[in-house]
Amino acid sequence: MYNKLKIWMNGELVDWNDAKIHVMSHVAHYGSSTFEGIRCYDTAKGSAILFLDEHVRRLWESSKIYRIEIPYSETEIKDAIISTIKTNGHKACYIRPLVYRGQGALGVNPHRASIEVAIATWEWGSYLGDDVLENGVDIKVSSWHRLAPNTLPSWA
Repeated sequence: MYNKLKIWMNGELVDWNDAKIHVMSHVAHYGSSTFEGIRCYDTAKGSAILFLDEHVRRLWESSKIYRIEIPYSETEIKDAIISTIKTNGHKACYIRPLVYRGQGALGVNPHRASIEVAIATWEWGSYLGDDVLENGVDIKVSSWHRLAPNTLPSWA
């Protein structure tokens, strides 16, 4: 199913199975990335991406917090998202734009590593399953506490 899809990587649509990062990429060692999770729904008026502008703006803000300068404009990323959805023939899908530090240098100072951008789209039904409305879900309140805001930028 996935192997017929395309992923937008650094300005090009590549086959799903060819969308790879190098094992020595900074992100693989230090988790230096930002991402968004966006939904596109099939509506009576056609496909509708939920809060696209807001999600892309938040991707920029998160990247800024981590001192990642995205090498594309917000408009280019929005256009790439729309293009990827159309190329993959989705009416409804999940969208995952990912900005990450690639190769260049390992170490805690990431600034010599390249900045890479990928956008994947795939069909994904109801987040908690198609029967959630009929059967409900089990939930619980966690005993874990949220980190203090001055611990790390958890909002990024």
